[in-house]
Parts: sequence; C-alpha cells; structure tokens
Amino acid sequence: MSEKKAAIIIGAGDATGGAVARRFAKGGYVACVTRRNAEKLDPLLASISAAGGEARGFGSDARDEAQVIELFSTVEREAGPVEVLVFNIGANVNFPIAEMTERVYRKVWEMAALAGFLTGREAARVMTPRGRGTIIFTGATASLRGGPGFAAFAGAKFALRALAQSMARELGPKGIHVAHPIIDGAIDTAFIRDNFPARYALKEQDGILNPEHIAEAYWQIHMQPRDAWTHELDLRPWMETF
Repeated sequence: MSEKKAAIIIGAGDATGGAVARRFAKGGYVACVTRRNAEKLDPLLASISAAGGEARGFGSDARDEAQVIELFSTVEREAGPVEVLVFNIGANVNFPIAEMTERVYRKVWEMAALAGFLTGREAARVMTPRGRGTIIFTGATASLRGGPGFAAFAGAKFALRALAQSMARELGPKGIHVAHPIIDGAIDTAFIRDNFPARYALKEQDGILNPEHIAEAYWQIHMQPRDAWTHELDLRPWMETF
C-alpha cells in the first residue's frame, strides 16, 4: 500500500471532475473521488475499474470541517499518501441582486470558497511534511470578472482565486505546487446540452470545452518541473471571446 499514491478529486461529477479522476487513475494514482451522494459515483468508479485503474468513492460534504478531516485521514490510511488534490466544486447560480436571498449567497460561498479552504488546508497539512504535492483549484470566468446575476458566484470564485494565490506563495517554497486553471467557456455536459442547445451545437466546431482535454491540462500541470510551474492559466475554446 505504501507504494501507491492518491489523488483526491473533490466534486467528481459527470464531466470535468470525472475526467480528471480517469486521467489520474490512468497515470497510476488511486483516484479518490467525492460527491455528497456516494451512489452517484458508481458509474465513474466502474469506468475507472474497467479501464484498469484504481478508484475509491466517498460520500463527503466538503463544507463540513469534520468530514473533510476524516476524508483525508481515511485516504492517507487506506489508499496512500495524497499527492494531488483537485478542488472542482461548481456552485454556479444566477440571481438578480434584488432577488438573492442570504441563504443562496451563503450556500454558494460555502460551496465554492469555504470548501476550497477546508480541503486545501488538509492537503497542505499532509503534503508539507513530505515536501511535495500538487493542489489544483478549478476557476471560472467569474474568477476574473463579475457579470449580471453572478454576484454570489463571482464573489465566491474571487475568494477561491485569492486563496490559491496565497497558498501558492506560502507553499511553493515548501515543494507544493498550487495552481488555479480558469475554465473560460461552456463545457460539454448534459446541463449545457439540455439548457443551452445553441451553445451545445458549437461542439461540432470545437466551440465548447471537452472535459477530457481539461483533464489532460491538469495532468500536465501536475507533471511540471518546479523550475517552470504554472500558477494560473486559462482554457477556452478558440471561438470564445476574451
């Protein structure tokens, strides 16, 4: 067991998170994937196993400090040392500011900012003594600029970006690579297909992001030598405007 290495993917859904898990499993890592509902992970776990990889699924709420601490403890004990953390919780909502409730704003912040802090902190705690590791926080267009109706989402993503920058400056000298890729565009998901058919039609022109290609970029970030680490990069389809 000590020869195995673990990659924790927080928010391993059916698109980007699942693709990241498959890519790291392909690279020889035990893909430790989380969602609040563990049963929803079954298809992903089965696909990784069928491809010859190894994966573990955990029902875990990344907003709950005790659950996050227990997750890292269990993975370190049962799967292997955590070499990679990918934080991939979305929390994308759109509400006019006058209609936004305190509950919505707080929940979005908890999902996209507080959960990032809790999981990033636990990753730092286990990685720092070993002097190595990669922490990747998935960003979005809203990480850089707010838009109409996105006050909650942009506020939370701005906070996550600030967290990533601070952690990179603190942990880089300790051997830990912290990166913040910005996904600037629609992703090939069932949500986009069902709710934005015109945008989804651009898939035929490579006009929306392929989750497998995002995952490959994450893998390459992890593999970078420390004399040429990337902290922030943006991934967008060729036709997406800046």
